[in-house]
Amino acid sequence: MARARMGWVLALLLWPLGAMAQATVVLDNGALKVYKVKGDFAETFEFLQAAIGDQGIKINNISYIGKMLQRTAEAVGTGKEVYANANALEFCSAVISREMMEADPNNIVLCPYIIYIYELAAAPGELYVAYRKPEITGNEATRKALAKVTALLESIIGSVLN
Repeated sequence: MARARMGWVLALLLWPLGAMAQATVVLDNGALKVYKVKGDFAETFEFLQAAIGDQGIKINNISYIGKMLQRTAEAVGTGKEVYANANALEFCSAVISREMMEADPNNIVLCPYIIYIYELAAAPGELYVAYRKPEITGNEATRKALAKVTALLESIIGSVLN
């Protein structure tokens, strides 16, 4: 926890040095929400990690999707480079996840929450930060918990991109 806070403090101190342009929403449909912003991938990735930690949440897993695609390109018979960088951060809020699962045990499939960050190979310096939007369905308690998940994801992303 102290390490996450230290990372967040460092990010805030360095923010003026690497300030990014305002993010724009480039896709917002029933399934996905994608923001686009100009910036440095490594710096923004670190800011996302710190923002999640600042919520008191531990990151369960980091998937290095871009590296996996590069590593397996030859094995699948393609050399097309899709991403310069692409990662996914998986995490859960103990409080919100408990609310979701107490409302309906089948809601276990909605955890973990994942925030994606990627930079296309064809457009260096243009970053995309995205998440899958939980469909707000189910009983009243489930709908309330899922609205909280969306608010959490928006809060984390907003604290980094705006």
